[in-house]
Amino acid sequence: MTNGIIPTPTATPPDILRCAFMELVVTDLAASREFYVDILGLVVTEESDTEIYLRSLEEFIHHNLVLRLGPVAAVASFSYRVRTPEDVDRAEAYYRELGCRVERRATGFVRGVGDSVRVEDPLGFPYEFFYQVDHVERLAWNYELYGAGALVRLDHFNQVTPDVPRGRTYMEELGFRVTEDIKDEDGVTYAAWMHRKGTVHDTALTGGDGPRMHHIAFSTHEKHNIIYICDKLGALRKSDTIERGPGRHGVSNAFYLYLRDPDGHRVEIYTQDYYTGDPDNPVVTWDVHDNQRRDWWGSPVVPSWYTDASPVLDLDGIPQPIVAREEPSEMAVTIGADGFSYTRKGEDMPEYKLGYQL
Repeated sequence: MTNGIIPTPTATPPDILRCAFMELVVTDLAASREFYVDILGLVVTEESDTEIYLRSLEEFIHHNLVLRLGPVAAVASFSYRVRTPEDVDRAEAYYRELGCRVERRATGFVRGVGDSVRVEDPLGFPYEFFYQVDHVERLAWNYELYGAGALVRLDHFNQVTPDVPRGRTYMEELGFRVTEDIKDEDGVTYAAWMHRKGTVHDTALTGGDGPRMHHIAFSTHEKHNIIYICDKLGALRKSDTIERGPGRHGVSNAFYLYLRDPDGHRVEIYTQDYYTGDPDNPVVTWDVHDNQRRDWWGSPVVPSWYTDASPVLDLDGIPQPIVAREEPSEMAVTIGADGFSYTRKGEDMPEYKLGYQL
């Protein structure tokens, strides 16, 4: 179900708590282990010859990232934890009513996770919903393990889809709330940021050819943690893994760094966004011609950040076909930007626009 109007189900959607983990298929497990464990410092919960289960330092559930060896680098699941075991039932009923392909496993799809539902959602993404999960030691007090670039939490996903307004409606009906979006003067929506856990986002929808995964993001405590990661990569002669940054976003107000893993999967290191948990939290709307939406300092964005993304798999493990975006893309607006705060449209270019909507 990747085209047409998404029906509004009568079934109650699951009560989603937060983004919890991603299952990534990688083609070289040893190279991926070096990147995620030796360089970025994620903690190994368990591993085998074909899988590695990783978590951030302050996590207490079994994992935030699964690396699974496979022939094609792709994403097997965007996984969310729900509030109760009954919400797994609700997820199954909700997506069956939507007409999506649904699979349920009482013993889970990956180690450490129990009763789970995986779906091919209306946008073509492999979503998973679970409650039962093994607990592991939370390392928040183990300061002897904290490095200068410690990754402390999984923060969000970012998804590429050709029809952001359609996706936004579906996600809002699923219970997500929009915090920020990007539009132009014609009302074309380029991206939307949506949350469940009271931060700027648990996931975002970015306009482009899709379904694809743009990035997965892990949080640090402070900006200096990100600077250390850059220094470490330079010292290891691995600075070519840095795709973009460090910098500060306008959208989310967060400090960021984008890296590419050995398979090209994009990882954001992210810190210092803001609280969004109040029911009347205002939506922030950015003008697509305002370069500060992506980089607060007005720096141009590298073209690969707009064009490259990871394929996603269906429930059989086959890459989903890519649908082209028919609306204009941000690529057309931003490539060739001169580094000033605003893309130059002419002498009458209005001043910086930032709208708040209740």
